[in-house]
Amino acid sequence: MTVVQIPGSKSVTARALYLAAAAEGTTTLRQPLLSDDSEGFAEGLIALGYAVDRQPGVWTIEGRPAGPAVDAADVFCRDGATTARFLPALAATGHGSFRFDASAQMRRRPLGPLTQALRELGVDLRHEEKEGHHPLRIEASGIKGGSITLDAGLSSQFLTALLLTGPLTAEGLDITVTDLVSVPYVEITLAMMNRFGNPARREGDTFVVPPVRYTATDYLIEPDASTASYVFAAAALTGNSVTVPGLGTGSLQGDLRFAEVLGEMGADVSITAEATTVTGTGTLRGITVNMRDISDTVPTLAAIAPFADGPVRIEDVYNTRIKECDRLAACEQNLAALGVPVATGRDWIEIHPTQPQGPVEIACHGDHRIAMSFSVAGLRAEDITLDDPGCVKKTFPGFHQALAELRAEWGV
Repeated sequence: MTVVQIPGSKSVTARALYLAAAAEGTTTLRQPLLSDDSEGFAEGLIALGYAVDRQPGVWTIEGRPAGPAVDAADVFCRDGATTARFLPALAATGHGSFRFDASAQMRRRPLGPLTQALRELGVDLRHEEKEGHHPLRIEASGIKGGSITLDAGLSSQFLTALLLTGPLTAEGLDITVTDLVSVPYVEITLAMMNRFGNPARREGDTFVVPPVRYTATDYLIEPDASTASYVFAAAALTGNSVTVPGLGTGSLQGDLRFAEVLGEMGADVSITAEATTVTGTGTLRGITVNMRDISDTVPTLAAIAPFADGPVRIEDVYNTRIKECDRLAACEQNLAALGVPVATGRDWIEIHPTQPQGPVEIACHGDHRIAMSFSVAGLRAEDITLDDPGCVKKTFPGFHQALAELRAEWGV
């Protein structure tokens, strides 16, 4: 059995940074993710005037419930969707003129449902080029709060941004959702808000956030379950065993369910309070699975699907088309290049078993998840290379080294 230390959760790190910045007092974050996304979020906070001290393994943040410490700032959000969606909402709770822009990749991704909701709450917000996209400018004067309706069918991050912001409004927020994807990510948000002292809760389709201010805390970031999917898939694919400590039954992250999907396909899976272990059995069964709530792991499953003994069909994942790239299209393109029979629809992909054939250079489309997923497939397919191996820096800068170490230890 191989033990792999997985970096801290991207989702938890981003939420913790927001909560720490918004809380009264000094928060200590332990084992935060060190990646392009999390560094970009921290630097965005610094640009807004928050005091962020980043030491190895420990970050401390001086909270400011009143909002940014500066009255003007220009924030570049890089490729980070959490940075690009959460920080404008945070800035709107303060007072000043704040401009946000992002990479070309992030500029393509939608903001409209969130920014429209902020406008309905009285925020003076203007998209400078394309409506519903970066860049944008906010003339902030605080947020009163109240009741709003939100469509979070494209991204749960729209809802999370509003939930995190609710305690900083004068009256709190009642948010009724008409559609919602990736529910486990919203559950992460609520659990972390509760940990920082706000009793936010869900009542049917409405999320109730009272105007109770956050309190600073000492917070340990758990390993990233989405990142763990790659080593779990590698074990299932090659007939080896891998354990990820710190990721167990108490995990906040819904993407840990990917291990259970591998179990349905024939792998042996053990999830305890302390760790999760996946052991390959030499068999991967075909499966039809709804991955609406764990859509970040869709490319992981798609990349190993050709090695199953029957078709693998992944359903209800339209929102994967508006991630860093159109992930369904990217998976289809790369699987087809490998000679794998594959078909897609609006919100599904179906892959039929066949041995992938190289040489093929995988088109990553600048997407870390495409790069890491097809690297795992390369454990059982020859001559797979990546056109952009460096894009993994977004969430797991040490991925290629970690995979090479697994390959060497397992002799694959």
